[in-house]
Amino acid sequence: MSFPLRTARLEIRPFMEADVDAAHRVYGDAEVMRWVGEGRPVTREETAAMLRGYVEHQTEHGYAFWAVVERGTGELIGDAGLEHTEHGLELGYTLARNAWGRGLATEAARAVVDAARGPLRRDRLVALADLGNPGSARVLEKVGFTPGPIETAYGRPHRRFALDLRSADVLSPPAS
Repeated sequence: MSFPLRTARLEIRPFMEADVDAAHRVYGDAEVMRWVGEGRPVTREETAAMLRGYVEHQTEHGYAFWAVVERGTGELIGDAGLEHTEHGLELGYTLARNAWGRGLATEAARAVVDAARGPLRRDRLVALADLGNPGSARVLEKVGFTPGPIETAYGRPHRRFALDLRSADVLSPPAS
């Protein structure tokens, strides 16, 4: 798979060590992180460890959570990508508050779905959305995911979503 993945407004690429401070501005924000993982902001050291883990996951599996960079500004605004979990190949994304409400999560998620279907040649994706975060559920539905059961993850209720990538109904607009 070749990087960066490009959309009209985003570049998506593997994380680098130099991204720690920019990523920590996202992961250290309590409002952003209340929907992610344990629901709390992480320390700079935890951010650095997360990025190292993403790089290792990329090396081992050929995919990971990748840096999402806004093309117009060059600003790293979060992550989007795939991770092998107990649920299957899971799509996830985390964006900075200044990126919310502009369709960027949908754009990033669509690019990751396209990569999963295309160069990664995957058949199925899953995703989890915290029930308190209906915006995330809307993003997943916009890119073709079907809502499924409610389950507990990270001590909070989440809805599980699934996407069959073999379906011809799952189409994305061409990247710019």
